[in-house]
Amino acid sequence: MARFLILFALCVLPALVSASRPVKNPFVVVGKVFCDTCRCGFETSATTYIHGAKVRVECKDRETLKVAYHVDGVTDTTGTYRITVADDHEDELCESVLISSPQTDCTAKTPGRDRSRVILTNNNGIISNIRNANAMGFTKDTALSGCTQLLKQYQEYDE
Repeated sequence: MARFLILFALCVLPALVSASRPVKNPFVVVGKVFCDTCRCGFETSATTYIHGAKVRVECKDRETLKVAYHVDGVTDTTGTYRITVADDHEDELCESVLISSPQTDCTAKTPGRDRSRVILTNNNGIISNIRNANAMGFTKDTALSGCTQLLKQYQEYDE
């Protein structure tokens, strides 16, 4: 019996103690930022992607909805951002949020496409630490000239 207690103390207790310690586990939030060149509220074949757009990943306290954590990033030449987020944010609501666009003719945030919810915890069954956010967009001041024709093509495939 004494051997069992010693074995328990040497093997099981250290495992329990280490499991209760918070582990730093960085996540990488990946997404794209586009310019809605046809002013239709979604990506089309005429959509362009914005280099140098500023994006923020922010996590809010579930009760107060105050920002408890944020980190900023910028899109690359393909309009893609990769933002590293430290730690697990299981008890917070996290989103990628548009901040600004460097394109002077495409700075208005597209309604409903200006933020994207991301889950930043390992307690959800997702194995990878990469979190893909939905594409977010800005709307061009004036639609491109070929957009009417392009949108007619979308209507043909509506059925």
